[in-house]
Amino acid sequence: MNERIRVPEVRLIGEEGEQVGIVPTETALARAREAGLDLVEVAPQARPPVCRLMDYGKYKYEQRKKQQKARERQHKIRIKGIRLRPKTDEHDFQVKLDRARRFLEQGNKVQVTLLFRGREMAHLDLGRNLLMRFAAELSEVSSVERAPKMEGRRMTLLLNRIQ
Repeated sequence: MNERIRVPEVRLIGEEGEQVGIVPTETALARAREAGLDLVEVAPQARPPVCRLMDYGKYKYEQRKKQQKARERQHKIRIKGIRLRPKTDEHDFQVKLDRARRFLEQGNKVQVTLLFRGREMAHLDLGRNLLMRFAAELSEVSSVERAPKMEGRRMTLLLNRIQ
């Protein structure tokens, strides 16, 4: 930028994007000062390097705004949690199922956690069947990302939305 450009000649691009041609660096710097702009090297690897007349501060500001807008438009995927027990009643199961369906339709992932206590640990197969039934009920809106897996006294299942 400006005085940091050390080459004798540059290919100059004007304020409106028009090609000015190959000019000595001093002439390009003089034109930039005259217009109240900066001389910015846009392609230093080219021979001769390509420089452009622009307001560098305004350019950086616009780039920052563009990145900020892109970040706002980006949807962040969250993992929503649903907790069950092996003895969860049918109505409660349906309520949890509806909540999970809503989470999936909003674009989130759903982690279903089945908690075991005491003697329930002897019936892990009942818990696995419950989780597989949960996944089967939601099969039209989701796919299983991680199959039921035991972690201590809890079994987890991760569901992802079908695109």
